[in-house]
Amino acid sequence: MKLSVVVIIVFLLFIFGGYSHAQNNLQSKNNNPKVVVGIVVENMRSDYIQRFWDKFQPNGFKKIYSQGAVCQNVKLTLHEQNYASGTATLFTGVHPSIHGIVSNQWYDRLKKKEIDSTEDDYYFTVGADTDAGNASPANLLSTTLTDNLKILSGGKAKVFSAALNRESAIFAAGHAADGAYWFDTESGRMISSSFYVSTFPDWVRVFNSENYADIYSHRTWTTLLPETSYTECLRDDYLLERGYFGEFNTFPHAINKYIKRTGDFRPFKTTPSANMMIKDFTLRLLENEDIGKDDVTDFVTAVFSSMDYENNSFGPASLEMMDTYLYLDQYIGELIDEAEKKFGKDNVLFFLTANTSASYPIEYLKEEFHLTVDYFNVESAIALLTSYLNITYGEQNWIEHYSDLQLYLDHDIINKSNQVSLNELREVCSNFINQFTGVQVSMPAFQLEQGSSANGLFEPLYNTYHKNRSGDFVYTLKEGWQPGYKFKRVNYTDQSRIPIILWGVGIKPQQINSTYNAADLVPTLAQLINVPIPDKCQGKIISEILKK
Repeated sequence: MKLSVVVIIVFLLFIFGGYSHAQNNLQSKNNNPKVVVGIVVENMRSDYIQRFWDKFQPNGFKKIYSQGAVCQNVKLTLHEQNYASGTATLFTGVHPSIHGIVSNQWYDRLKKKEIDSTEDDYYFTVGADTDAGNASPANLLSTTLTDNLKILSGGKAKVFSAALNRESAIFAAGHAADGAYWFDTESGRMISSSFYVSTFPDWVRVFNSENYADIYSHRTWTTLLPETSYTECLRDDYLLERGYFGEFNTFPHAINKYIKRTGDFRPFKTTPSANMMIKDFTLRLLENEDIGKDDVTDFVTAVFSSMDYENNSFGPASLEMMDTYLYLDQYIGELIDEAEKKFGKDNVLFFLTANTSASYPIEYLKEEFHLTVDYFNVESAIALLTSYLNITYGEQNWIEHYSDLQLYLDHDIINKSNQVSLNELREVCSNFINQFTGVQVSMPAFQLEQGSSANGLFEPLYNTYHKNRSGDFVYTLKEGWQPGYKFKRVNYTDQSRIPIILWGVGIKPQQINSTYNAADLVPTLAQLINVPIPDKCQGKIISEILKK
């Protein structure tokens, strides 16, 4: 008996000792970067770089695209493009069908309401007296690359994120991060959740005391260069450009006036000054946290925005969008320079990507290029479907909830009814919506639940559908079409192409033309920093980057 116990103990020591040795060995390799700096941009089209190239400075986008491994043919194949799903996919290496973040919000059948993807009332705001920090990554059902980095290093790796939007900050940070910070539009401060930090760092308090949002909101947004030099975009007074509140579409922009109309700092988020704030906050973070001070790789992500919720009010061809990227070019250049100076060029691995792309406004495509695109009137379509169901199956509230591209039926009413089964009604509704001009394809939930690796039109649906969070049927719109409402405005895009660029230690400058997916970022970064690829990862390594 004693002998068997000794054998077991020796065996366990061998196993765990070997694991510990492997763990230390992986995280102490000389070629491991001390720091990974991720730069993510919301609503970024790949072609912005090409269009604005001549106006960029040498140390920003030009440096990234000249010195990095540039993957331009990358797709974010999701049913609905949004920064929550996009960020979660980029950092987990799996699609929403697995990680569960099907959108920024979805309908919760148990709570009978639409919930935010990061909403969590168990935790509270740290840094302000608002509810904007009542959040966590609990709804994210997969581990992120940074989670694996923390686990492998035994918690020694430092992981942080900073963003304008809460969802981007949380899903870039993951579950095990040391800190995730985002902008609170009510207080105008950078805040966090008690999920991440129990005591708010003094350096963040000092940063917030400088009142960035308030100060820069009182400064009128003017163009970086003379307006006459913006030849790569539309005229500032372009007639079809809606602008702020559907009326203010020309420079200069009095942001403080817009803030008075909204009653919060949301308009500030649409300006270059908000991106400058994220840049400055990230620099303070690099300066004040124990980052890059040992042989264990640390990971910091900064998420910038392209005009945030006003993206569709101006569009990719607007002077405002071009000016946003000229300012952002300077901020990214400063962030890169400071990181290289602080940690050494041979100790930093950078990557740049986007969690969403951007579509051109409907009016612009129709009037200027005569494309057969339009708005899909969601409310009218649902009203017609409701009438059809009542005529066919009797007067009932068959539809419990609907959002832009999916619909939730009332299962309780259907189960009590002898008129129709759930799957039959799902198919009937899906076929009904399929008949509308702007709809590309619609599929009932029971077909999606059967699973498929189909490519083409159906791939985004299978990638995104999650049994407990998606609707009873989901649909996509034809290229160029957008959902329209009478009073509700949405920041919608059907564009799926995003850039992925890696540069820094161990990366050879090159143009990569092969087709890749957003989920491929995780296994590629994992290989470069010697972290095990997540077990459920759906991505593949971008092999060209690893070739010397």
